[in-house]
Amino acid sequence: MRNPLQLVLDFLSPAPLHPAPRTDVSPVTTLPKSEVASLTHPRANRETVLEGMRVSYLFQRARRRSIGFVVGPDGLEVRAPKWVTLKEVELGLQERGEWVLRKWAEVQERQKNIRHIEWADGASLDYLGSAIHLRLSPEVGRSELHPGGELKLALPLNAEASQIRDAVQAWLMREARVLFELRLNFFAPQMGVQWRKLSLSNAGSRWGSARIDGAIRLNWRLIHLKPEAIDYVVVHELAHLREMNHSPAFWKVVAEVLPDHVERRKALQKENLANWA
Repeated sequence: MRNPLQLVLDFLSPAPLHPAPRTDVSPVTTLPKSEVASLTHPRANRETVLEGMRVSYLFQRARRRSIGFVVGPDGLEVRAPKWVTLKEVELGLQERGEWVLRKWAEVQERQKNIRHIEWADGASLDYLGSAIHLRLSPEVGRSELHPGGELKLALPLNAEASQIRDAVQAWLMREARVLFELRLNFFAPQMGVQWRKLSLSNAGSRWGSARIDGAIRLNWRLIHLKPEAIDYVVVHELAHLREMNHSPAFWKVVAEVLPDHVERRKALQKENLANWA
């Protein structure tokens, strides 16, 4: 069996290639199976049993060099290149069974602390790590951020919650694309790589991904976080254009431009984004 490598950056952390026995497991990682919410992806198309628990997961073939395992709010997603057999996928899952269930327990714990946004005049949300406030302003020509952290939306005072949410998302996505391109162009020359295409995603379980052809995908909701977190994800994905793995060589590339990448990564793993539902 080829040794699969995790090539995407997920909301939590990638599965270790060769998991070592854990001696410092925190309470959230050792929940009895009876206390761990069932693991069923809403779009599941395959099923397995991990550590005695039945797990229904989403399996997809993808243009990549390795098997990717991601545990997010929806559950477990597995992506594999065409040359990997289903038997190899199953073996990989069994090797990472404890990791999958531990991460799922952590996701459930994190979900308890997620706040919901009230889509109404005066509501607040995070933008680049600081709170901004929504203001319905039918007199403005287009939505824009004003001094004092007030986001004026070009909407009538009686706008429905869905209209407000959509207007805010459109504004944030515009801001995200501009900022992400600036940061990609800032770091790429320092790292000796060239990105070719930026796509914005709304994935529920990963911040970004990179393809060998130079295509970068970044979650637009990164715009909620501090610039330090955004830069970490940008550098992480650009580093994959030199090292399509998470080997020591990969982390050396990251460290060349972000010596404090370990601290940034730990901070990112603790982030809880507000629920947009």
